[in-house]
Amino acid sequence: MKVLGIDTSTSCGSVGLVDDGKVISDYLLDSSLTHSERLLEAIEFVLKEARFSMKDLDGWAISLGPGSFTGLRIGVSTVKGLALATQRPVVGLSTLDVLASQIPLTPYLICPMIDARKKEVYTAFYRYDEHHLLKKLTEDHAIRPQDLICQIKEKTLFVGDGVKKYGDDLRENLPALALYPPPLLHLPHGSTLAKLGLEHLKRGEHLDLSGFTPVYVRPSDAELKWREKRSI
Repeated sequence: MKVLGIDTSTSCGSVGLVDDGKVISDYLLDSSLTHSERLLEAIEFVLKEARFSMKDLDGWAISLGPGSFTGLRIGVSTVKGLALATQRPVVGLSTLDVLASQIPLTPYLICPMIDARKKEVYTAFYRYDEHHLLKKLTEDHAIRPQDLICQIKEKTLFVGDGVKKYGDDLRENLPALALYPPPLLHLPHGSTLAKLGLEHLKRGEHLDLSGFTPVYVRPSDAELKWREKRSI
């Protein structure tokens, strides 16, 4: 099965292609161009270089969030249009799940961190079990880095762009507990999305094209203003 994975949750967009679990392509581009300016071209480039067409795909995988609200909307709307045009199913995944899945087998707690702005990060905790399967221990949520740091009581692998922004706080407050993977793993990879999506598709799990939306975790500024007006 051929699956194309797309991530637009951070400033670094990613498109990855897998065929029966084998990575065919992994394209990352951290650029000043917006996702709306480069996403379709990136998809076309990956497929062209692999000598596949969209009709050859068996499904799509997309990051639903958390992450950049604008980036997520662009990714979701693009995949909806392509899925409708190709009549192929779509799998939606948590960006935090993708980051955690990129960490190889380890005995340590895994904590992806995505910069949520407003002095918060999106995060969740994960751990490999005795069968070497990655298990999610908490729901995705937004939290202040200081409060997250207070929860860490053991050696923990931190991954994601939140590490870059709050790395000094981690090093200062958790000098013996905070661990970090190689820099490349701090970016969500389209190929990881595609591989995770492939497993869902094999189980017959996919989204309803008419109804799925990004998962923002916390309300947008527009929604907060609307709630304020309703309460007046």
